[in-house]
Amino acid sequence: MTRTTDSDISFTPPMECLPVASLPDRPGWVYELKLDGFRGQGIRDKRGVHLLSRNGKDFSKKFPQVCAALKEALPLGTAVDGELVAFDESGHLSFNAIQNSSAETNIVFFAFDVLVNRWSDVKHLALSERLLLLQSAVIPSERVQLSEHFVGPVSRFVSAVRQMGGEGVVAKRLTSHYEPGKRTGAWSKKRLNIGQEFVIGGFTPGSHGIDALVVGFYSGDALVYAARVRAGLVPATRRELQTQLKPFIVNKCPFANLPELKSGRWGQGLTAAKMQECIWVKPKLVANCEFLEWTDTNHVRHIKFVGLRTDKNP
Repeated sequence: MTRTTDSDISFTPPMECLPVASLPDRPGWVYELKLDGFRGQGIRDKRGVHLLSRNGKDFSKKFPQVCAALKEALPLGTAVDGELVAFDESGHLSFNAIQNSSAETNIVFFAFDVLVNRWSDVKHLALSERLLLLQSAVIPSERVQLSEHFVGPVSRFVSAVRQMGGEGVVAKRLTSHYEPGKRTGAWSKKRLNIGQEFVIGGFTPGSHGIDALVVGFYSGDALVYAARVRAGLVPATRRELQTQLKPFIVNKCPFANLPELKSGRWGQGLTAAKMQECIWVKPKLVANCEFLEWTDTNHVRHIKFVGLRTDKNP
């Protein structure tokens, strides 16, 4: 193990999951429930306790209850990787709840890996060893929990996650090391419900500020239009989105594939005539959305806005 300094522990860019069509189903892998929240890193060193976002921003003031719980949960000289999630009034995981959290929101930090254990850097160890260390590195509480890991067959676990309405499954190779900032496939994920983060490139105005968001995805360096989103936008959200998008308004359309010649069978197409209604913005904000299906023209049907992903890079 590599010894760190006995005072400060630096932020570690998180290891990423590779999206896959089918999860590995063989010995040597473990599976986790994919949690729909904010990636977080809990650190306790001689400066105190720090709760950081996936980009290294300070979450301590945003989630003070979790930060206070980490002081009791972590030994001095320890850093753990995990996910901050929120539960709604029915006890279900809710991204919208964490996006619009208040002091009363039930927020829990689920630790799933340990990066530094009592001043020893353990990222070079195999995941199987790190998971054993994690058990002794975290004292679970109401606000801090250990993420559970399951062995195969993966089909049984996927079936159970579907039954409980879970977002998806993460698979991790037990021999893998922790590779900061990399997406090697040693960690992979599959989303079970149909949903995705989309980049906001414009909107159409309405009586409450915004009538619909115009969203798309990147194909290489090109931003490709995918849909207009109205469902899921309540009046308060429409006004808040207008406030956040207003500083990014531009004259030029950011989508590489617009205008489209036809509105299409389901009306998702954005023709030159419909573009006259749009106000364009710099592609700076990311929207988390759910939808029914992709069409053969790379549009999405029955799309619903869930919340902004302020922690994601467009």
